[in-house]
Amino acid sequence: MALLFLRDISLSFGSAPLFNKASLQIEPNERVCLVGRNGEGKSTLLKVIEGELQADSGTRIVQDGVTIAKLQQEVPHDMEGSVFHVIALGLGNTGHLIEQFHALSLQMEQNYSDELLEEFTQVQQQIDAQNGWELQQKVDTIISKLELQADAEFSSLSGGMKRRVLLAKALVQEPDILLLDEPTNHLDIPSIQWLEGFLKNIRCTLVFITHDRAFLQSLATRIIELDRGALANWQCDYHTYLERKAAALDAEAKQNALFDKKLAQEEVWIRQGIKARRTRNEGRVRALEKLRSEHSARRSQQGKANLQLNRSDHSGKQVVELENVTFAWPTKPIIQNFSGLIMRGDKVGIIGENGCGKSTLISLLLGKLSPTSGEITMGTNLQIAYFDQHRAQLDENKAVAESIIEGSDYVEINGQRKHIIGYLADFLFSADRARQPVKALSGGERNRLLLARVFSKPSNLLLLDEPTNDLDIETLELLEELIMNYKGTVLIVSHDRAFLNNICTSSIVFDAPGVVNEYIGGYDDWLRQRPAKYAQFRSAATLETAKAVKTEHKESQPQKKSSPPPTTKATATAPTATGSSKVKLSYKDQRAYDALPAEIEAIETELEALNDQISHVEFYQNPNDEVQATLKALEEKETELEALFERWEILESKVMGE
Repeated sequence: MALLFLRDISLSFGSAPLFNKASLQIEPNERVCLVGRNGEGKSTLLKVIEGELQADSGTRIVQDGVTIAKLQQEVPHDMEGSVFHVIALGLGNTGHLIEQFHALSLQMEQNYSDELLEEFTQVQQQIDAQNGWELQQKVDTIISKLELQADAEFSSLSGGMKRRVLLAKALVQEPDILLLDEPTNHLDIPSIQWLEGFLKNIRCTLVFITHDRAFLQSLATRIIELDRGALANWQCDYHTYLERKAAALDAEAKQNALFDKKLAQEEVWIRQGIKARRTRNEGRVRALEKLRSEHSARRSQQGKANLQLNRSDHSGKQVVELENVTFAWPTKPIIQNFSGLIMRGDKVGIIGENGCGKSTLISLLLGKLSPTSGEITMGTNLQIAYFDQHRAQLDENKAVAESIIEGSDYVEINGQRKHIIGYLADFLFSADRARQPVKALSGGERNRLLLARVFSKPSNLLLLDEPTNDLDIETLELLEELIMNYKGTVLIVSHDRAFLNNICTSSIVFDAPGVVNEYIGGYDDWLRQRPAKYAQFRSAATLETAKAVKTEHKESQPQKKSSPPPTTKATATAPTATGSSKVKLSYKDQRAYDALPAEIEAIETELEALNDQISHVEFYQNPNDEVQATLKALEEKETELEALFERWEILESKVMGE
């Protein structure tokens, strides 16, 4: 039986309706992706499904007892409080009481008083009256399942961890339908992969919007396309959808061509005059009127952006050479002794986790920063165009047209003079939209505007810092085609795996803190080529991320000694630096040193199995003593892994003569 049914819904905010008698049925345990161009109404449809927005006409039917939750698109900038507090907000008033109880428990541990005890007792009684202890268990369970630290301050978390907390806030409601609007926006690739794996294993129906094609292909079991006010159902994966959609559009174009030909013939006939007004031809006249009405009602597919790059003269053959470049912030190494050569025409992807230093590398190439040591040599005759992911080049109070060029109504693109309104139309901005201020634009429109600004400047070297955020799939594909056909050189930062695979001739990858390497090809090519030690490092790094705030807010408890930096593991097999004084290990230490990699790998395998076990919702339906025993085993294995890393560090320091 369907969980939710939309029948013949219509909704309009302007002249053309977003939905025109559209129908949709959502079944249990399916993963539905909504696709369509920016502005077609995908986010609006999610609001109608959620019940936040009511359609102008039509029916919304929700099965009795069905709970709908939503992971919001943007992370709130003003949200404060502990992780526990944010998650408890998902439970309404009872959640507020549970959060109070949790906070008072911590206060009493640190500073007991009769007043606190009295307040604690009152909150406890209110929770008893509302049967809220079951909800307390739900919050604790979801915190454990998503590997969160209950007492960590939400505002201090990374963007990826904030997304994880907001996901927990939605999941604690135990929804039957979970709505996700662009859940991968601004996440790095490891975070996207974690989310992808997690969502595959939860037992609820997913309805989501995404422009990440790899995420879509991996997750969706059904695709619903919103196109010109109608909903089309595609019971297939994304790649199959593309093939079937292309065939459907081809058939539609042929049908429209036949229709238009017939309409043109009838228009010629009606102009013959008296013949058409004879009684015996009245039926033909009525048929013509019907053809005209159908043609008038037809909604053409939204036009595609016509992206063009304003090319300049060729640069020198050698574009950038980096020789033993090192750069570090006072507390963090970014790049250590990296050398590389970028030649004219190369399309280079820059890959790494959020915060690893990708934008810093771009700033070094732009000359905004100077390397701590080493040398960066830029080639000759370079004209650089830079796309800033933060869109700082856009003045929110200026009109859209003024953001492209000031003091003129024309731009010159590859020797052709073009009016600014016509140029912006190529990027899907109407004349009215071109006169509005930048602050009125959506995220996708701002990205298109910045692309229009960057592409209007003559260039032979493009530095693009996350240009794919908020772009719909069709525009992404056009951008790919444009970059592939561009005769100049491109350096691009992106977390879109499909985008990197399609355009990159080589990749510069932040494999570990301070460790930067160059590989041939795109994202998948890097995965095949990277040394095993960096794959192991990323496994350890993922574990460290999950435990990043382990004891940060528990000042009353003694802090455990932290594990050594993951770089120890990443560089364990690296050659000893020239001139280092080695120390010969004892027989016992040498045997322990040789055995440690296998021991670490075995523990990581066990940890992976335990994490996989607790990631399934069925795990928490087991008896509580079994659940607690498994969680305790997980903690013991983590502690054991930390001890092995510490032992490795001690022995490694002896080998290196430190």
